[in-house]
Order: sequence, then structure tokens, then C-alpha cells
Amino acid sequence: MAKGKDVRVTVILECTSCVRNNVNVTKSATGISRYITQKNRHNTPNRLELRKFCPYCYKHTIHGEIKK
Repeated sequence: MAKGKDVRVTVILECTSCVRNNVNVTKSATGISRYITQKNRHNTPNRLELRKFCPYCYKHTIHGEIKK
């Protein structure tokens, strides 16, 4: 039998405030905070957003799902 699309997919979460404020230009620390996690495609068909700690902003911010 052919296996269909996987139910659980790996997604990348990226800090939304670092992208908007261009942390790379303003601070000496370079980079954008990214987390890798999994989500169930059937339970959450839309993009995932979680509050995670951003080491570049030094606070908890919204991390949104991005394309690979």
C-alpha cells in the first residue's frame, strides 16, 4: 500500500519581533530566534503560533510558523 501524507509534520517557528525590528542591524548579536517542533496536520491545519523565549530580544515573544 502506498503511504499518504504524514499526519505529523516538522515545522520551524521564527520570532516575529526580530524579523520586524531587524535585530541583525541594531544589535551586536546576529541571528533570528528559531525553534523546530512538530504539529498534527489534521488538528491544526492553519499556521502555528506559540509564545517562546527569544535570546536576541531577551523576552518571550510570538514565534510563528515559516516555510521551509
